[in-house]
Amino acid sequence: MLKKRIIPCLDIRDGRTVKGVSFVNLRDAGDPVELARAYADQAADEIVFLDITATHEKRKTLAPLVEKIANAINIPFTVGGGISTREDVSVLISSGADKVSVNTAAVLDPALITRLADSFGSQCIVVAIDAQRIDGEWRVCINGGRKITEVRALPWAEEAMLRGAGEILLTSVNSDGTKEGFSTDITAAVSDRVNIPVIASGGAGTMDHFRRVFEETSCTAALAASVFHFGEILIPDLKRYLQKNNINVRV
Repeated sequence: MLKKRIIPCLDIRDGRTVKGVSFVNLRDAGDPVELARAYADQAADEIVFLDITATHEKRKTLAPLVEKIANAINIPFTVGGGISTREDVSVLISSGADKVSVNTAAVLDPALITRLADSFGSQCIVVAIDAQRIDGEWRVCINGGRKITEVRALPWAEEAMLRGAGEILLTSVNSDGTKEGFSTDITAAVSDRVNIPVIASGGAGTMDHFRRVFEETSCTAALAASVFHFGEILIPDLKRYLQKNNINVRV
C-alpha cells in the first residue's frame, strides 16, 4: 500500500512565506528557505512552493528563490505560480523543481497540460484546482482565488487527468485557512473521479483533520501551511498520530 504523504505548503509573496484565510488577509509566516530546510529535517514527504501573486501581477515565478530552496532540501519539490509556457517549466526544473503546478493558464488553455506533459512527462505536471462552493456547486477559481469561473471542479479534474496531468492539487477555497477541517466531500468526489494522485488542501487545523481526510477519501496526500508554519502541529508528531490510527505514513 502506498504511504500517505504529508506536504507543507509555502505560499510566497514578495519573497516571504505568507498565509491568510480563503486566500486573503495575508500575514507573514517566515523565511521560505529556513522553513523548507526545517520541514525536510522534520521528515516532510514533499514541499510545495506557490508564488501566489505571480499570475495576478502578470510575472513569472521567482526562479532564484526556487533555486535557494532546492539547494536546501533533499525531498521532492513542487513549484507553481505564473507558469504558462514550456520555457517557464524548463527554467524552474533547471532551478531545482521536481514538479510544476499549473492552474490559471491551464484553465484558460487546457491544451497547455498536454503540451507540458508531452515535453516533461506527466510525472512533472501537477494541476492545481482551487475549488469554491457556489450555490451547492464546486466551481474553479483562477488568479490566486480572485476570480470564480464557470468551470466545474469535477469535470475539470477529469479533463486535466485525460490531458496528461500526473497529479491534482485540490484546494477548497471555502476551507482555506479556517482550520475547521478539509472539505472531504469535494476531496472524495475528485479522488473517486480520477486515477491519479490527489493532494487535499485547505482547512487543516488539528491532527484529527488529517486522519479524517485520509479515512474518508482516497486522497494520497494532505497539504497544510499555517499549522506547520506557526508550530501548532509538528510533522513528526502528526506522523506518529496517524500511524497509531492505522494510516500508513513514512516515519
